[in-house]
Amino acid sequence: MDTKIKEFMDGVRMRNPGEDEFLQAVEEVVETVWDFYQENPHYKKAKILERMTEPERVIMFRVPWVNDSGEVQVNRGYRIEFNSALGPYKGGLRFHPSVTLSGLKFLGFEQIFKNSLTSLPMGGGKGGSDFNPKGKSDIEIMRFCQAFMSELFRHIGPNTDVPAGDIGVGGREIGYLFGQYKKLRNEFTGVLTGKGIEYGGSLIRPEATGFGAIYFVKEMLAIKGDTLEGKTVSVSGFGNVAWGAVQKAVELGAKVVTISGPDGYVYDPEGISGEKIDYMLELRASNMDVVKPFIERFEGEFHAGKKPWEQKVDIAIPCAIQNELNEDDAKKLIANGCTLIAEASNMGCTADAAFLASEKIMFAPGKAVNAGGVAVSGLEMSQNSMRLNWHEKEVDDRLKQIMINIHAACVRFGTAPNGKVDYIKGANVGGFVKVAEAMIAQGVV
Repeated sequence: MDTKIKEFMDGVRMRNPGEDEFLQAVEEVVETVWDFYQENPHYKKAKILERMTEPERVIMFRVPWVNDSGEVQVNRGYRIEFNSALGPYKGGLRFHPSVTLSGLKFLGFEQIFKNSLTSLPMGGGKGGSDFNPKGKSDIEIMRFCQAFMSELFRHIGPNTDVPAGDIGVGGREIGYLFGQYKKLRNEFTGVLTGKGIEYGGSLIRPEATGFGAIYFVKEMLAIKGDTLEGKTVSVSGFGNVAWGAVQKAVELGAKVVTISGPDGYVYDPEGISGEKIDYMLELRASNMDVVKPFIERFEGEFHAGKKPWEQKVDIAIPCAIQNELNEDDAKKLIANGCTLIAEASNMGCTADAAFLASEKIMFAPGKAVNAGGVAVSGLEMSQNSMRLNWHEKEVDDRLKQIMINIHAACVRFGTAPNGKVDYIKGANVGGFVKVAEAMIAQGVV
């Protein structure tokens, strides 16, 4: 590592001790934008990187609620309002026992660049709680969401901070959160995205991250003169992102052979399509967090406690959670002939896996690949502002064009003299430039 980069990172580590996920995300960005940063002294003079790695605001609060047995429960709520240079803070809410300040800071930091790449007027933020929806009744989830929003409402708004769903926060939770916000504020505004279509939501939103990931992969293949037709694809997860990715990959002629959960993975050599994709919705809605029931309904193999990256495929798309694909997994994929890895989950690969994949094969990071979700959230914000609902095709066409533009930005800023595209550098520099220029224009604030 460059001595100056190490000095910079030592300062970040000193200010954020023990926050490994956040530090990993910062180091990846700093290493890839450093040369560009040095070539533009006005960024250095304004301390843009120092300011960009500090959240504008970190909100942490107590969330007390009562379960069905009448017992008081206490959880912790967060909202990281990281950077508003381009627009209102925008990023999801995650309800999961693994939620920590470090994890949310990493996600909020990534969101700055992802939102910038979409070219929509959105800043970066993230939030959530260590609350676990698994095994809770609808009434318990409603009580928790109302308690959570009873504090969060004072910090958000359609022109300030617009949260969305994420892991553990789907249409049901967004509905309860929106209802409580509306009651407390006595106003009907587009304060949340991922809403039901009946009350201001956008078509394509549940599928958007997965659809966008496949549109991005399609562009990666196109610059090599290739297509998705006939490709074998491995996908992890079985939630919204995986569901959307499987749908679109199959539509474009690929065969998806895996999905996974915390219990292991399913391998279906015949390919997951038709009613098998529809069944993914049932699995997701079950709240059981397992994929084994898939092979009880359809033929296939279940590999308990394992990850899908041991199968021979052309393309691997992690769709579940951060750091789910490590260096050993990447080595297996490459040895088995995989030629492309694209992160549809946030920082789905460890740093070592991402480095290896970017050196040996085509690799693209989550902040570019999975930007389709927040892109359609941005389109939902536009529709709410205009009091309009666009048709499905219009939303999908806009999403497709946004992903094409993001890919073009990665190529523009990430192409080396030998013609190889470094998608990590391209995404980071492409996202950085717009935010940095906006921060300079707005002064030291």
